[in-house]
Amino acid sequence: VVREYERAVVFRLGRILSKKAKGPGLILILPCTDTFVKVDLRTVTCNIPPQEILTKDAVTTQVDGVLYYRIHSAVSAVANITDVHAATFLLAQTTLRNILGTQSLAQLLAGREEIAHSIQAILDSATEQWGIKVARVEIKDVRIPVAMQRAMAAEAEAAREARAKVVAAEGEMNASKALKQASMVLAESPAGLQLRYLQTLTTLAAENNSTIVFPLPINILE
Repeated sequence: VVREYERAVVFRLGRILSKKAKGPGLILILPCTDTFVKVDLRTVTCNIPPQEILTKDAVTTQVDGVLYYRIHSAVSAVANITDVHAATFLLAQTTLRNILGTQSLAQLLAGREEIAHSIQAILDSATEQWGIKVARVEIKDVRIPVAMQRAMAAEAEAAREARAKVVAAEGEMNASKALKQASMVLAESPAGLQLRYLQTLTTLAAENNSTIVFPLPINILE
C-alpha cells in the first residue's frame, strides 16, 4: 500500500516497470521478480549550516540558510543518483559559498532576497535531472566579526554626527535670517522694541523669582 504523498518505483528483473512510478493506493508486486523503492514527495526542509565565506571585499563572514525542495519525479530521483537528499544538501552548501564569494559585504547585507533568488535558480537547474524542484531558498543569518561590527558602528555613528551638524548649521542659518528680518522690523519702530522689552520682563516675572531686570538699550552705549 502506497500512501497519498508517496510513490513506488517498481523494478522487475532490474528494469523500471512501465518507466513511471506507481501509486498512491494498492499496487501488486510479484514475489522474487519485483523489488520497489518508496519515494516521499513531500517538501523537505534542509538547514544549511553556517558557511565561513570570504566576501569580495575580503571580509570573513559566516552565513547560514534554509532550503525547501521536493521530489517531482520519483523515477529520476531513484535511477539518476545514489542519494538524492545528500547530493542536494552538499550542492546547496557549495552553491551558497560560490555565490556569496562574489558579493561584497554591503551587497550581502542589503540584497539577501536577490542572492536567495539566484541561489534558487542555480540549484533548480542543477537538480532538474535528479527529479528535484527547489521551492525556496532563504538566508537566515549573516555573522560578522566583532572588530568589523565595531568599525561599522563607528562609521554609522560618524555619519549620523555629520548629518546632525549639517542640520544644526542649517537651523542656525535659518534662525539668523529670521533674526535679521525681526531686527529690520524693530528698527523701523522704536516703540516695538520697547514692547519687546516689556514682553521679556513679563516672561521673567512669571518665574516667581526675586531678580529685578532693567533693560538697557544697546544704543545708549554709543
